[in-house]
Amino acid sequence: MIRHSKAEKETSVKDIERPLKYIGIQDAVFMAERLKEKGLKPQLIITSPALRTKTTAEIFADHFSLPDPETKKAIYEASQQTLLRVINKLPDQYDFIAFVGHNPGIAQILYYLTGEIREVHTSTVALIDFDTNDWASVSGDTGKLVYYSSPKE
Repeated sequence: MIRHSKAEKETSVKDIERPLKYIGIQDAVFMAERLKEKGLKPQLIITSPALRTKTTAEIFADHFSLPDPETKKAIYEASQQTLLRVINKLPDQYDFIAFVGHNPGIAQILYYLTGEIREVHTSTVALIDFDTNDWASVSGDTGKLVYYSSPKE
């Protein structure tokens, strides 16, 4: 799970069109580099269609030399249950998928899947390990939080 990086709070554009701040771009690059140094490389990146999440996802994809991130409309402003449905439909040929979204949904699904209550600041990365071979089996308390980091740490 990746929460998008810090975005502009401009009111002159629709929420879905808010771009990243310069510091947000820097934080996304920093976190992508941190994951790369740890040898944590996703096989696929899925993102909300919001500009701030797409840009965050593209930065990670560039750093890992991955294809363009896939956009899933349902991730934008999604509830915990909607995010779970998206996770349950992820392609089983991948066992390491980066999921770029928004709060409060990311924090809620993190808690639901792992039982871990964490602050999910912008650019936070949380790696959840599941003891299953298919995404459809993922549900409450089936995951273990194995990596958690943000630019503030």
